[in-house]
Amino acid sequence: MSVFAAAADQSLCTPLPVLGKDVSVPLVTGGEVTYAALDYAASAPALQRVWDDVAAYAPYYGSVHRGAGYLSQLSTDLFENSRATVAEFLGCRAEDQVIFTRSTTDSLNLLAAVVPADCQVFVYETEHHASLLPWRDARVTYLNAPRTPAQAVETLERALADRDPYGPALVCVTGASNVTGELWPVKELAAAAHAHGARIVLDAAQLAPHHPVDITDLDVDWIAFSGHKLYAPFGSGVLAGRADWLRDAEPYLAGGGASRRVARRGDGGVDVEWHTTAARHEAGSPNVIGVYSIASACKALTEAGFDNLVAREQHLVTAVRTGLAEVPEVKVLSLFGDDAPRVGVVSFVVEGWNSSHFAAALSAEYGIGVRDGLFCAHPLVRTLLGSDPQEVGECGAPEAEPGERSLNAIRVSFGAGTPDEHIERFVRAVKELVSEGAQWKYRTEDGRCVPDRGTAQL
Repeated sequence: MSVFAAAADQSLCTPLPVLGKDVSVPLVTGGEVTYAALDYAASAPALQRVWDDVAAYAPYYGSVHRGAGYLSQLSTDLFENSRATVAEFLGCRAEDQVIFTRSTTDSLNLLAAVVPADCQVFVYETEHHASLLPWRDARVTYLNAPRTPAQAVETLERALADRDPYGPALVCVTGASNVTGELWPVKELAAAAHAHGARIVLDAAQLAPHHPVDITDLDVDWIAFSGHKLYAPFGSGVLAGRADWLRDAEPYLAGGGASRRVARRGDGGVDVEWHTTAARHEAGSPNVIGVYSIASACKALTEAGFDNLVAREQHLVTAVRTGLAEVPEVKVLSLFGDDAPRVGVVSFVVEGWNSSHFAAALSAEYGIGVRDGLFCAHPLVRTLLGSDPQEVGECGAPEAEPGERSLNAIRVSFGAGTPDEHIERFVRAVKELVSEGAQWKYRTEDGRCVPDRGTAQL
């Protein structure tokens, strides 16, 4: 009995309605098929509920915090109520601030801009570049990739024990890997950080769409995530957590909204009094629709129930991993092993295939959208592939021709809006491509593997 047939008797929730679920795409072999969006880890499709909420608000759109008119007042209330909704979604403490940003990357760069000048930052080489790279003005210690959750904690404890005990320190860690989907031991890492006088920020970009994230329960100091991975449109993100470093630092951006009072001095200069609230780091006219869409997504996921969403997603994870395990040529990438808990993200390589060639064939011949490359986590993917860190390999750009070995991988990712049929089609497509080969010829163009439109079928 297949995984899907076995699941038929289970009381799993149905997929949440998302935009694009009925979009048809052409196949190079002829005809069209409903697009299977299996690149959630990059950007999840917006929930229909979120889109409907935004559409209902759109006629009342107005600038916030600055207008006396009705629409401005309504938009201000919606903006600040959205802040309260996000705070509740994250289980924020009373003294925490919720700051709206453009993305997880923007959130972590904001935090990097406000850490004390003598701060020491500890970050694993396994992090997404959004977590790995922002700490340019701090003393950074990069930690080697652990092979078990316990080793992750032990590695951090040893590093913290060797640090200068008198300066500030910050640990940055992901909640769920954007490459392997594996869950990290966030509570244990937070306890280790605090035991050594350090603070910790959680990159929840891949965790928040799949699992409840509670800043109080996890005992982390900050959480960062993106709207476009949480079933909201592009261009919005959140940094939530302790207020002191945020309040004590210069604004991330200087301008209107961040300033409470500005006055010319007698010597010709300017005196500025900055806000001490979240507004201090929200200069300029904010993305009201983006903020509202995040709040709408938070409400939708809460109302759907994470227990139900997690149960259904684990059914899909099992189906993908079981299907791939039946293909000897496929190697699934993992840090913590087969038994590690994970979200709906699976990366793999196929023996005898260039990863970009394989991903291109999935798209062109089956209407399946996945991702190939190094997933903006170059050190991690190279470690998992067993390649030398100095070997050439770019995120999303193949360095080998179709059919040749590449240093990239293929990633399939899914979530609350993914129907069973998309996973079934993906598993079937992998098996057919490995056993029968591609039906079309492909070539490299502008760094991408694409169907060769000037040739006939093989």
